[in-house]
Amino acid sequence: MPDRSYLAWPFFEERHRAFAAEVERVARTLGDTGTDVDAACRALVRRLAEAGLLHHTVPAAWGGASERLDVRTLCLARETLARFEGLADFVFAMQGLGSGAISLFGSEEQRRAYLPAVADGRKIAAFALSEEEAGSDVAAIATTATADGTGYMLNGAKTWISNGGIADVYVVFARTGEAPGARGLSAFVVDADAPGLTVAERIPLIAPHPLATLRFADCRVPRGKMLGEPGQGFRIAMATLDVFRPTVGAAALGFARRALDETLARASARQLFGGALADLQIVQGKLADMALRVDAAALLVYRAAWAKDAGAERITREAAMAKLHATEAAQAVIDDAV
Repeated sequence: MPDRSYLAWPFFEERHRAFAAEVERVARTLGDTGTDVDAACRALVRRLAEAGLLHHTVPAAWGGASERLDVRTLCLARETLARFEGLADFVFAMQGLGSGAISLFGSEEQRRAYLPAVADGRKIAAFALSEEEAGSDVAAIATTATADGTGYMLNGAKTWISNGGIADVYVVFARTGEAPGARGLSAFVVDADAPGLTVAERIPLIAPHPLATLRFADCRVPRGKMLGEPGQGFRIAMATLDVFRPTVGAAALGFARRALDETLARASARQLFGGALADLQIVQGKLADMALRVDAAALLVYRAAWAKDAGAERITREAAMAKLHATEAAQAVIDDAV
């Protein structure tokens, strides 16, 4: 039986506990997603939308469930979905991250055009930030957006883009040149069928999900598709990642909890030397280390989520710590489980 005692922590309100139970119920119904990853993702988008879970990825004014994005809710969803089905977690996360910049910085028109469709599963969203020479170093982005009459012309490439190839809409970051480095970036909402945007390569993965390289060749984007103002792209990217970075830790936490649960079940059932495997002191020590890593990761993840929901303008430190520790802990717990 998975540990649920953490839901009594003061990080959560009663609505979060009720939501965690609902996600658990939905996750148990997902079943096998099949071998066609693109089709599985589209099907999962529909199923999560029908269950109402995707309504938590956008604010209430545009079809969402909460007045603003609630990071604790996002984390609880990702943790639970990841514990059952990694691809379901991926789908949920990308609907949130892909549309997150629109939720936070979009105009009324932009939000109305995209967010209800994301919440209802009618549009699949993606976040196009990374480039071959600009991963963690966002300020090094080389894709350009050149002003052209009433719009901008995008040229360049983005890679490692989740949902690349199946998304209906991409939030794209490009250099508009208002200033050097980070101060010269802007963000744009680009429809997947925009002329000049092509999927240059689909990237295979050990744990499959849609990942691609996108190419922009004189891809014209109307001025009304810019998010915020020229030169605000770096701020928009960082603010969006601040909301969703703790959820990466939450997904890792879900993987770790599943590994610990499977280990406990195996160690309790396996008979060895006249007793259960779990009776051996060395096994008990290993289980204790695994449980310690899981709880420490949960504390860091939900501290970061609570801080953001409580009104912190930035949680970069807390979010980065949660993501780092939870992902490292998950790898260690899963290795010990094996």
